Amino acid sequence: MNPHATGPTADAAAAYLTAFHERLTADGCTVTLPHWNECQVVTGCRADRKVRWFGTKAELFVFATAVPEIDVTTLGEFTAWAMRYAKGLRGGIPGARNAALVLPALVSARVLPEAAQWAAQDARILDTTLISRPLTVEATPKTLRTTMYRGGTVWGGMFTSHVLQKATLYFP
Repeated sequence: MNPHATGPTADAAAAYLTAFHERLTADGCTVTLPHWNECQVVTGCRADRKVRWFGTKAELFVFATAVPEIDVTTLGEFTAWAMRYAKGLRGGIPGARNAALVLPALVSARVLPEAAQWAAQDARILDTTLISRPLTVEATPKTLRTTMYRGGTVWGGMFTSHVLQKATLYFP
């Protein structure tokens, strides 16, 4: 299947990504459009510091792109790419009052159940410095369903409510 296909389901994914771009911009994210494989990715980045985090800077990297179908392999590859990409962008010294949080999302009209289950299972950690919560977004003309892990994590747990709040804002 062509990642650049047209039709009602491709239009639903494209409309979702356009609205996603607008939500990132409205929330003050720096938005860029890198490429992963043959797909353009909408990427947002923001940094926040809060007293309750003891002055730690939380950098949030958000990625979304449309694919014809979401399976575990594709979601895993995209998540790994997003984490490496975010690692290359992050500022400051990893671990020294800096946390990097990644929300990589694939958008499609076809989400295989095992891919949604994989996204909902747990957060992923890279080199103990990046925490990722992969998402699947099923977007059709009649359906909008987002799946992600919404539980806590031991590493970076104090940022859980912040990440979930931003995920709800960016991926309604």
